[in-house]
Amino acid sequence: MHHHLSLRSKLIIMVSVMASLFLVALDQTIIATALGKIVEEFNAFSSLSWIVTAYLITTTITVPIAGKLSDIFGRKKILLIGVAIFVGASLMSGVSGNINELILWRAVQGIGGGIITANAFTIVGDLFAARERGRWQGLIGAVFGLASVVGPLLGGWLTDGHAFWGVTTDWRWTFFINVPIGILAFVLISIFSPALKHAKKIRIDYAGAALLSVALAVLILAVDNTESIFADLMSATGLTLAGLRIIMFSIVALATAGFIWVEHKAKEPILPLKFFKNRNYVTVLIIATLFGAAFMGSILYLTQFNQQVFGASPTDSGLMLLPMVAGIMTSSILSGQIIARTGRYKIFMQVGFLAATAAMIALTFLSPEMSYGYEAFVMVILGLGMGVAMPVLNLAIQNEVEQKDLGVATSSSQLFRSLGSVIGTAVFGAMLTAGILTQVPAMQETTYIKTLSNSAVVEKLGAIDDPNTLLTLNMPDIKKEITAGAEKQFAQLPPPADEKAKAAFTESQDEFASVVTHAFSDSLQRIFIVAASLIGMAAVLVFTLKEKKLHSAKPEATPGEM
Repeated sequence: MHHHLSLRSKLIIMVSVMASLFLVALDQTIIATALGKIVEEFNAFSSLSWIVTAYLITTTITVPIAGKLSDIFGRKKILLIGVAIFVGASLMSGVSGNINELILWRAVQGIGGGIITANAFTIVGDLFAARERGRWQGLIGAVFGLASVVGPLLGGWLTDGHAFWGVTTDWRWTFFINVPIGILAFVLISIFSPALKHAKKIRIDYAGAALLSVALAVLILAVDNTESIFADLMSATGLTLAGLRIIMFSIVALATAGFIWVEHKAKEPILPLKFFKNRNYVTVLIIATLFGAAFMGSILYLTQFNQQVFGASPTDSGLMLLPMVAGIMTSSILSGQIIARTGRYKIFMQVGFLAATAAMIALTFLSPEMSYGYEAFVMVILGLGMGVAMPVLNLAIQNEVEQKDLGVATSSSQLFRSLGSVIGTAVFGAMLTAGILTQVPAMQETTYIKTLSNSAVVEKLGAIDDPNTLLTLNMPDIKKEITAGAEKQFAQLPPPADEKAKAAFTESQDEFASVVTHAFSDSLQRIFIVAASLIGMAAVLVFTLKEKKLHSAKPEATPGEM
């Protein structure tokens, strides 16, 4: 522990750590805006899923392993390795010459991102006594909130191409921007973070790490974009999607069983099984999983709702999430300050999850007929609830373990939240697709779709009976492109035929938009019902936690290396 450091040193360390964490949080949102341009340039639409999934797999695998390694080798050494990997892989991603190179470097980038994520939250526990951690966990929560808004805005701005200092930006700059900030964070951490020798004998659980990696990687592949990623394999072997998933879940079960067996015997297990004898620890992990599934899995669709219903551009739809982000940042910072003064944290989790549950229930009434004002008000409440609940999860789990186990315990919370998010996103995505599928015949019967059935735009996007294609046809940028092409044709007609044709086209487009937005809204309401149930379950579990006093550092504790 390094509670003895001066406030100046702690501030510099935390600023550098939060800068590196900001890059990781930013990367998750900034890349989303660049995906279209990337696959278009490389003509690799079939590889779109891998750009996201490759990063997700390596990040998820790395988090628990990096958490344990930081307990063994020290936080500073592991964090510097993570920042170096992330910066180097970001640079190489930006200069990739083909889609395979980009996927490879995205996977490497995910390793760096996982290391940073695992250590950033743990370092708070190294620098500050339990009672002080709340305010810093709150600031880290605010960093994530800020990144969720800055990412889409900055990603859109860079991808659209803007000139500065004689250079014109493109999608590659969504990776290049990580380099200078990452280098600065690396320098600050290397200079100001203390480095103490670790007294323990180094034992690495290679078998546990390998089995955990297999279980996590196969699980993610089994639930995330499975059909698109393994399309060629299923075609060549005749396997159905259900059959493939049965095989993959069987591998997950075997790898998990092997992991548990190995961890029982390991001297320094990746994830000590003794933790699971602690009721509070297990409860917090379940809450983190439910939170990840409900919040991250469903809120992603609010941006798409704003684009479908309000016709917002990608940039505008990001700005429309500002009320929620403002709520997250406000409550994260304020609750952290109050926790530091009172030493109480359970009441904040209770209030936070109850507020989030109420807000999620309110989102089930969201419809195309409602104004944005209703959505904005509900997002403020949701943000306030989540801003309180998110940071305290880490605080609660850190308070259950000894200082020497801080890294692995904190990273395990991040792992289960991430897994919840992956599974939630996959399940909700399937729910959305299923809901849209029921309305596909009605959409295909519209004059608008019959007119576009043989157009180049539709051929580029995909099959006309694919729900994703139909949703994309209602996106503002695609509608603008289609309308521009139609207006060129109308301009060749003599008046008043041109105006009549234009009016008929607009009417047919509006008819299609109405069918799409109502189908999307109906599916989204069902998603929010499930999400509200999950958040509600988490709220109930919060009340079962046995709050322990936030303890101060013990002078006799053996300090671990940062």
